[in-house]
Amino acid sequence: MLSDKELKEIIGKIMNEIEVGKNVAPIQGVNKTSETSKIESGKLKDIGAINIKDQMLVDNPENRDEYMKLKQKTSARLGIGRAGSRFKTDVLLRFRADHAAAQDAVFNDVPKEFLEEIGLFEVTSECESRDQYITRPDLGRKIGEEGIKIINEKCKKNPTIQIVISDGLSSTAVEANAKNILPALENGLKGYGIDAGTTFFIKYGRVGSGDHVGELVNADVVCMLIGERPGLTTAESMSAYITYKAHVGIPEAKRTVVSNIHKDGTPSSEAGAHVATLIKKILDAKASGQDLKL
Repeated sequence: MLSDKELKEIIGKIMNEIEVGKNVAPIQGVNKTSETSKIESGKLKDIGAINIKDQMLVDNPENRDEYMKLKQKTSARLGIGRAGSRFKTDVLLRFRADHAAAQDAVFNDVPKEFLEEIGLFEVTSECESRDQYITRPDLGRKIGEEGIKIINEKCKKNPTIQIVISDGLSSTAVEANAKNILPALENGLKGYGIDAGTTFFIKYGRVGSGDHVGELVNADVVCMLIGERPGLTTAESMSAYITYKAHVGIPEAKRTVVSNIHKDGTPSSEAGAHVATLIKKILDAKASGQDLKL
């Protein structure tokens, strides 16, 4: 146990240290932050809405005008600049935002309310979950038993063209393009006098699921509109796979494909009209894919 004398010495040392600390001069050149930055409600910048083609983040570029002309030719991440050896904050945040959008496109489902709005009923492939869809592509190429029953009940038999839409690897692509591409495609086919079947939606579908549908309804041509694997450039890309006399196991070379259907590629309305024209040519030639001579 400490004596009174030892205790007084310890207290004295502590008091001396406190007095010394009061007399220490403040560090020069350090500015105190008086307030934090304020962001008004609803005013936070959406970095995902910025067009990368119009963005130049290189400090003091040698020839800005020519570089901007180059950037208009591609959506690649050019002219992003650096902060030392690292990405700038805006660049890193945009990268993460685009990556998050790609993940959402793969793992989210197309809302049932959206399908009801555009008048499509839903069937499911043999996949039971999104994880199984990703790991078992073979199951995504077949319609499930319940789906087969629904197709047999609701779909028109022996149509000239059967249109099918599927989420594939991007539910976002369906939500972004279906409302415009379907009317344009259907009106184009109507203009050519082509008999179309009952359009519907396949959940967890692969391109090959359209071949199964072709067999079930006995269609001359199957047009599969499907969400494509998203990247960091866009998560909204859709493709149209058009197959003459589709059947399970048909070679991939027998398909005619229109890809990059999105707002920064081929706009969905324009793509719908183009696909209708292609279908007319396929029917006239009775061939698709590498057998079709355009």
